[in-house]
Amino acid sequence: MTKKLHHFIDGKQVNGTSGRFGDVFNPATGDVTAQVPLATADEVRAAIQSAARALPAWAATPPAKRAQVMFAFRELLYKHTDELAEMISSEHGKTLPDATGELMRGIEVVEFACGIPHLLKGEYSEGVASNVDSHTLRQPVGVCAGITPFNFPIMVPMWMFPVAIACGNTFVLKPSEKDPSVALRAVELAREAGLPAGVLNLVNGDKEAVDTLLTDPEVSAVSFVGSTAIGEYIYKTGCAHGKRVQALCGAKNHLVVMPDADMDQTTDALIGSGYGSAGERCMAISVAVAVGNETGDELIKRLAPRVQALKVAPYTDSASEMGPVVSRESKDKILGYIEKGLEKGAELVVDGRGLTLQGYENGYFLGGCLFDKVTPDMEIYTDEIFGPVLSVVRAKDYEEALGLVNDHEYGNGAAIFTRDGDAARDFTSRAKIGMIGVNVPIPVPVAYHSFGGWKRSLFGDHHIHGMEGVRFYTRLKTMTTRWPSGIRTGAEFHFKSGSEH
Repeated sequence: MTKKLHHFIDGKQVNGTSGRFGDVFNPATGDVTAQVPLATADEVRAAIQSAARALPAWAATPPAKRAQVMFAFRELLYKHTDELAEMISSEHGKTLPDATGELMRGIEVVEFACGIPHLLKGEYSEGVASNVDSHTLRQPVGVCAGITPFNFPIMVPMWMFPVAIACGNTFVLKPSEKDPSVALRAVELAREAGLPAGVLNLVNGDKEAVDTLLTDPEVSAVSFVGSTAIGEYIYKTGCAHGKRVQALCGAKNHLVVMPDADMDQTTDALIGSGYGSAGERCMAISVAVAVGNETGDELIKRLAPRVQALKVAPYTDSASEMGPVVSRESKDKILGYIEKGLEKGAELVVDGRGLTLQGYENGYFLGGCLFDKVTPDMEIYTDEIFGPVLSVVRAKDYEEALGLVNDHEYGNGAAIFTRDGDAARDFTSRAKIGMIGVNVPIPVPVAYHSFGGWKRSLFGDHHIHGMEGVRFYTRLKTMTTRWPSGIRTGAEFHFKSGSEH
């Protein structure tokens, strides 16, 4: 019998009442492994109201005590690492080492949130004018919501709710309906760690749930990670309803290969960043820009046998380097892009479309694909494919390569591989990109720095986690105080600077 999942509202498991369910698949076999309830608007509002009821007491809880819960949550995540990684792999398809790595990056943000007493410290200035002092503090924004994607079903939720909750907010999480089990388990562990009922809730759902979170007046802030089309909708809708919104969206990340690059290092970097997690990462490298034809020829010569030799297998095979993509729809979309690339004249050096695995014929497997001679007018260059497809574009010189990076509508991440410090410094300065790597293919910041792109890769003013996350989940308040001192200055009818007092 297929397992039925549930919501988590007001500190307990809640069965869905809508009668609508989504199927959760094992991508390696194509089998339905669970059914996830799709919440009604009333069910979402119940979670929001639970968060609203819990907010006053939790916001008034001393930051040090909130940090103690984060410490306990961290320990439980480590204790249940194997269980959580298995959940990720069985519903997403990524390898167990990749799933474990995802969990560890999420735990880093929990560890960052453990330092919240220090992070919430304000500023104080004595004597800004005669007998007048000023100080600042940060206060929680209120009920917050998170809408998270399938590709990192535990890491991205933990980029959001630990920081939000540590700052004194309450939270409603809406994970992807494609692989919701691990987020649900993490929320249960957070409750076990000592979070009061209602501080952290989870509702499963689709557009009805999302729209309720975006329009309910009790929700003050919304965090989103996903595609640009949906992110722009979430940003515009949330802002129109008076909410603070951060929406981290699509990407087309370039890796510029200079003629002096260490080609062994570059090849390793492209294999890992292009085909790891079957390319289903918003920080995956999907375009390699070879500067000069000789560089391009050498790159293709080295990449082709490595792509052909990729070990594609289910996560249960310990030798697997790449698992399936997440769904039949994703596989069909990727196959469509490959066809478009061929129609436009790109050269498919390695064709992974014919891959079949004995015993897993119904799984969503693709082999690695490698295109050469890709041009900027092709869909495989302009669009985010979100699959194991790497395109090589050839640029005549560094300036043309930089222009390709800067002219693309997305600005999430980019990297340059070179031994030339001048080129590296110029690239980091002039690239119109939110996250830059120098001889680092996936420049995802550590938890105490912040993650976010530029251009159409981000809607909103704040990046996620790190101090940008603290700023997003708090409001700044500034106090100016004067106490009676026996000095009368009379009525004042204009603003005065400090030097006037």
